[in-house]
Amino acid sequence: MSNDQTGAEWRLREELARRSGTRAQDWHLAFKARYGMRAAFDALRQELPDRARVVTQLFTCCTAVDPIVSAGLQPVYADIDPRNLSCGAQGLPLDGAACVMLQHTFGIQDVAHDEAVRNAAHAAGAIVMEDNAHCVARLARDAQGQPVADVSVHSFGIEKMLPDSRFGGAVWVNPGMEDTRLRQALTDALEALPPLDPALEAAAQRYRNQIRVLAHLPHGMSRALSARMTRSGSFEPAVSDDERRARLPHPAQQIGSWVAQQALQALQGLDANEERRRTRVGQYNQAFLGQPALEVPAAVLGEQQPLLRYPVVLGSSQLADQAVQAIARLGFYAVRWYRPLLLPGALDPAAFSYDPTSDAWPQTQRISEGIVCLPTDLSDEQTASIAQAVLKLASKA
Repeated sequence: MSNDQTGAEWRLREELARRSGTRAQDWHLAFKARYGMRAAFDALRQELPDRARVVTQLFTCCTAVDPIVSAGLQPVYADIDPRNLSCGAQGLPLDGAACVMLQHTFGIQDVAHDEAVRNAAHAAGAIVMEDNAHCVARLARDAQGQPVADVSVHSFGIEKMLPDSRFGGAVWVNPGMEDTRLRQALTDALEALPPLDPALEAAAQRYRNQIRVLAHLPHGMSRALSARMTRSGSFEPAVSDDERRARLPHPAQQIGSWVAQQALQALQGLDANEERRRTRVGQYNQAFLGQPALEVPAAVLGEQQPLLRYPVVLGSSQLADQAVQAIARLGFYAVRWYRPLLLPGALDPAAFSYDPTSDAWPQTQRISEGIVCLPTDLSDEQTASIAQAVLKLASKA
């Protein structure tokens, strides 16, 4: 990363530091968060050669596991805790683990749980890498107010907390890491990322207009055209077929000045964005609290957090899909994250060390089948209409 402290990249690091109460020099930028993760996992593999496993979860996007596999490490999956949709702190498969991924799904942070995961990981000699893709610049902290993670990964990408930004990610390395040699290796690896390929920067600049064109084409034509543009290198998809086979299509690279500038501008609207989402979460909580026909993670019903999506679990995938359709008829977009697991689905499950026929993750599978993820960036009236539609459907189950 350039040492220039006047350019967009450095100003972005300063803004992340300001928002998180940290230091700019501990933030490192990449073209996408998954490439920052790849650089960090490469450093882990080199520094901890006897520890080849990374504990993570299947209730996630395949791009959160790609960096593990691409770095030559093995993902090992833990069941999720229904309270917070993250790896349960009890019974983590820590034997031979270099790292535990602590995913804050939809932005859910759960102080006691997150601290318990950290304590279990550290006791086993593993570090904690925090997946903060859904809560940019918001580090999880323990009861004493200290950051939980050794490494924290943040995304400025598509369908994340910065709606006007499409690319870019950041990795924060905790200056208080006990293993100072590993901390330096992580820092060196992230700072040594090569400059962004000009072809990728050009593709990032074209992306918004390309998506507008693709959205107006019939589905089959849109899919064929996007595949052709991806093969030519003129289009950078949100998730590629390579990534669905556990392969990252590009080497890890810096963020690039244009991408950094877009993220920096988008961050200026984050406070208002978070406040709006926090209010919507409170509104959903009031509507759903005590309703026996649906399930909301307990950590969501606690402290009112600015969630990217509000998760509701219904009794089956059929009911969940009916809820998505009902919300669409109201004119709104509810997503199916993460149905299927390793969204949008693994084209080569074995490459992810994943057996889809296994019943080893009962909570993961149950929640995946029934999850509906409600929008949190709407008005009071719109949120109320969505909540009513979900309650009406759930009451008929």
